[in-house]
Amino acid sequence: MAAARVTEVATKRKSALSPPLPGPGARDAEKTRLNILAAAEAEFAQKGLAGARVDTIAETAGANKRMIYYYFRSKEELYVAVLERAYTQMRTNESELALSHLKPLDAIRTLVEFKFDYSAAHPKLIKLLNGENMLNAEYLKQAKRLRDMHTSLVKTLGGILDAGVKDGTIRAGINPLHLYISISGLSYFYFSNTPTLSAAFGHNLASAAERATRRQHVVDVITAFLRP
Repeated sequence: MAAARVTEVATKRKSALSPPLPGPGARDAEKTRLNILAAAEAEFAQKGLAGARVDTIAETAGANKRMIYYYFRSKEELYVAVLERAYTQMRTNESELALSHLKPLDAIRTLVEFKFDYSAAHPKLIKLLNGENMLNAEYLKQAKRLRDMHTSLVKTLGGILDAGVKDGTIRAGINPLHLYISISGLSYFYFSNTPTLSAAFGHNLASAAERATRRQHVVDVITAFLRP
């Protein structure tokens, strides 16, 4: 039943990242659309797809339900648009690191630091991912363009590993996909589970000092794994 609903959303929805805008007042219309997306991100991150209310999103965005349905047609399509926007922003920031222009170990260190800092700066993304994982990524699967972006990143990472093997700074035989998953996972798990880990160990892992310690630990783990 859920899969059928997802298919229905995928079939009927227009591009939520850049839908056609009405002629007059296009700039104001775009601002309204972005306000809706920002409000929806906060609502979905806090309550998930099932618990989120369109009325609350409209009120927070300073819009009305009619405008939400004009741009996104349904709550589900708005949810997909929020996921696409969050992922696209992260991938855009990753591409701006220009990793292929750095020395291999420096490039991977830069990526590790970026992933940690981005997770720290975007707590709503962590919550969105938690919620979508509970839905078995049924809505994220609609975002085909994101798959291409991920494939491109893994390809770039593979080239960096090859360059490191060639100059003797990185050992051979490392799978770039699994390396990226490890880089992401070491940061994601920390931020996703900070409350429970802090409670379990009786230690405030959300403090600035603990975050700095963890950041360096993640860098050290990954770079030690890479070295010959």
